[in-house]
Order: sequence, then C-alpha cells, then structure tokens
Amino acid sequence: MQCPRCGFEQTGDSVECPSCGIVFTKWKQRQAASSGQKSIQPSEDNEGTKEEETGVLGQLLLHAPTDINPISWSVRLILLTILAVWGIKFIVTPMTSDDTMNSFWHLVNLPFHEAGHIFFRPFGRVVTSLGGSLMQVLMPVICLAVFLIRTRDPFAGSVALWWTGQNFIDIAPYINDARSLRLPLLGGNVGHSSPYGFHDWEFILKETGLIRFDHTIARLSHAMGTILILTAIAWGGFLLFKQMRIWKGQANR
Repeated sequence: MQCPRCGFEQTGDSVECPSCGIVFTKWKQRQAASSGQKSIQPSEDNEGTKEEETGVLGQLLLHAPTDINPISWSVRLILLTILAVWGIKFIVTPMTSDDTMNSFWHLVNLPFHEAGHIFFRPFGRVVTSLGGSLMQVLMPVICLAVFLIRTRDPFAGSVALWWTGQNFIDIAPYINDARSLRLPLLGGNVGHSSPYGFHDWEFILKETGLIRFDHTIARLSHAMGTILILTAIAWGGFLLFKQMRIWKGQANR
C-alpha cells in the first residue's frame, strides 16, 4: 500500500510510514472523525505511544519508531555510553596535550582534512588552507542532514552531531599551535621547521591579521565542540528513553 500523506510505498505490516512518520491507525481515526463517523480503532491512551505534535522540526529531531527492536535499542545504548565516555575524555583533555591529535578519531578525520585542501583549492591559498579544517566539520554535518531528512533516524543524527563536536575539538590544538608551531605535521615535519604556509592555521591567521587571537579562537573551537558533544549525548539519551517508554507501553497492552 501507499502512505496516504506522502505516497511512500509501504510493506503490508507497517505501523507507521518510515518516510513521513504518520501512524496509520491515528490517520484513520482522524479521517473517520472528520467525516462524522465513529472510529472503530481503539484510541491509544498510553503516554508512551502518543504522537507528539511538535511540528516539522520536532518530527525530524524527535521521531521515534514504534516498532522497537530490543537488541537494536541495547546496541544503541552501549554505543551512546561509549561516545559519552569518549566525549568527556576529549572535553577534559588540554589543548596543549598531544592526546587529541594522536587519537583514533584524528586518524578518521585526517583524510577528510586533506581532501578539503584539494576541494577548496580553486578559491585561493587562504581558503585552501582553511578548507582542511572546514571539510572536517562539513562531513559530519552532511551526515547529520542525511540521517534526519533522508533516513529519518534522529539517533544516527545525534551520533553525527557528536562527530561534528569532536571535529571542533580536534582542530582546536592545531589553531592553538599557530604561534608556537611545535605540533608534528603530516610527513614528519614540525611547524617551526616547515616552510611558511605548511602549517594551515599559522598561514590563515597571519594572512588575516588574527594571529594574536590564536588561543582565543582555539578556545572557542573547543567550547563549540564541548557544547555539541554534550548536546548530542543528551539528544541520543532522550531518544532512547522515549523509545523505551513506547516499548513498555506496547508490552503493557
């Protein structure tokens, strides 16, 4: 069958549309009520199964499927716990430490950083240097948009938001190093012994006249990453809690 709201093709046992989130039983009830007919479907009075009228943005950010898989829910809880612990570790690590730059996630971010230099090369040297850090942040933001709009999976979106915050924390030590130039760079070079322009943030901040604000900008990047990571953890936790309530409501029927 097709969804009466968006026309998305459904399987025969679908409870709600995976595309727009409409619950079919409630849609039938509203249609029956609008035509003056008494609905033959029982109303869902359980608090955990009530559809929240939160608008388009709320449906994108807080949509929770009604067909709960306990195994999938448990795996997501474990993943969220790991990301919470990992995120706190990134948040409390000082920018002057090499731990963030030597972490697993730095290796994940590095290919996107280098690809950013290539992608933004047509826009001049300053934007080319900035493109590495910019692509690091853009990549998880693109994933976030896909998870919310295309796949309608806000929990996956919360993971992408966590990754976005981690990238802001990942680039903070690099910004902070713009004057000291002590961090090792790709290829085994160190900033102070490399030719001018090899250290991205030294070049960016000197060319824009902002080099004296390197520590301030680095702290702002770290603070933004902290806010995003904590928001992502809270968002993911709320979604799992909401799914658990729906799950319990279905089990009590």
